[in-house]
Amino acid sequence: MEHINLWPLLGVAVIVLGFALRAHPVLVVIAACFVTGIAAAMPVEHLLATLGTAFIKTRNLPMILLLPIAAIGLLERHGLKEHAQASIARIRSATTGRLLIVYLAIREIAAAFGLTSIGGHPNMVRPLIAPMAEGAAEVRYPDLPLAMRHRIRAMAAATDNVGLFFGEDVFVAFGAIVLMQTILRGEGLDVDPLHMALWGIPTSLCAFMIHSWRLYRFDAQIARSVGSAP
Repeated sequence: MEHINLWPLLGVAVIVLGFALRAHPVLVVIAACFVTGIAAAMPVEHLLATLGTAFIKTRNLPMILLLPIAAIGLLERHGLKEHAQASIARIRSATTGRLLIVYLAIREIAAAFGLTSIGGHPNMVRPLIAPMAEGAAEVRYPDLPLAMRHRIRAMAAATDNVGLFFGEDVFVAFGAIVLMQTILRGEGLDVDPLHMALWGIPTSLCAFMIHSWRLYRFDAQIARSVGSAP
């Protein structure tokens, strides 16, 4: 029987401990790499070369993540949130629940076609969807309590999560579908990825109807909250 060295798994423990202590993520990852390399009896020069190669391959990743955030921050500084609230205030029939139902449909359909980057918390919910949902409530209830404002923002974020999670299950090239196909193939079951994606449609429709009903009731919760506020 071949002997398996389990000591390199200490790197996982280092990551868990470092995040539990709220240490700097970069330091935690580097420490875990060193612990794993030493436990695997990896030469120091090879370990340093591996870290350097990984850094060279991913050094442009922070720029890709930071540039959209900087652009959104610049737009917010010039009144993106206020313009979003003013735009939704012109639509008298708009409510918080109706607006989020429309966004849920758009998010879920886009994710079903693999367009997962259309939405998201930092680039869509935070600067646009949450202010618009909050503005729709302010049209009817100018004295909206702060606690309810936070609930509206949380519901906007939850709507994005539901739309993405259940919408991307319909996309045939979604990573989870590929993973399930690989596992089933290893067990001797040859399943077509397209067939698996089609079976995700009933689940996504059920998720849309259930969350839409919650959003429909959310309008009544806002009304009750404002009526009971001092």
